Amino acid sequence: MNITAQMVKELREKTGAGMMDCKKALQAADGDMDAALTALREKGLAKAQKKAGRSTSEGLITFATQDGGTSGALFELKCETDFVARNDQFISMAKDLAQEVATNGELPANADEEIKKFVGVIGENIQPGRSEVLKVQAPAGLIGSYIHANGKIGVMVELRCTKSEAAQNQAMADLGKNIAMQVAAVTPLSISPDDLPQENIEEEKAIFLKQAQDEGKPEHIAEKIVEGRIKKFYKEVCLLEQPYIKDDSKTIRDLLQEVGKELGDEITIGSFVRLGLGEDHEEETE
Repeated sequence: MNITAQMVKELREKTGAGMMDCKKALQAADGDMDAALTALREKGLAKAQKKAGRSTSEGLITFATQDGGTSGALFELKCETDFVARNDQFISMAKDLAQEVATNGELPANADEEIKKFVGVIGENIQPGRSEVLKVQAPAGLIGSYIHANGKIGVMVELRCTKSEAAQNQAMADLGKNIAMQVAAVTPLSISPDDLPQENIEEEKAIFLKQAQDEGKPEHIAEKIVEGRIKKFYKEVCLLEQPYIKDDSKTIRDLLQEVGKELGDEITIGSFVRLGLGEDHEEETE
């Protein structure tokens, strides 16, 4: 099969591996992208692929809250150019529609009509994108949020606790924002290792075992190597195991315990949602 430059480019974007390594892997796999990716993983030339894709459109992700911060919504409003995405009227419309979703769980019946009116004014195609609603599923808690400065990434995190006074404390609000920022920056796949599908874990173990065997390690040593690399994998893709981006001497689990001790309550993460403009959304529930 003829291996095109576009195929090599796509594999490089997915793996971060070198151009020639990607081309050779594709040639050996006869153009099969998944097989080539696995081969690069086995050689240690590529990291585990995360679910976030590449942004393919312009627009904004906006956030709105409801019910005293125990419910929140993310909303995506898409347009053709970044120029329109930075328009004050466009930004105001995106925020208003996010509030509608937070309040009613969906867009109002006249949303399409209002958007069409704005299209007539601005002269550019505008479409409502995805929306997500998150609510606290506990006696107390809050929805933490973070919108990246360019409006291209939005995150909600459901923090759970048992005392309303803890949920209303500024330290809790700061914790919600910081963990949402963590999700935006590091793109975890799950909250904890227990939430990862078993087939994913087995797939990673098989790859790590193949790597150890290719390195000539004896079986009993290879098993220990696999165990160590799985722990490292968890630190990369499980939110609770990840080093905190503002202080890598502690994990997100440590951060929860630290703030929980300060507030005299147990704080847990119930779920999170990450929306990237033009990407398939990521949602994880405990």
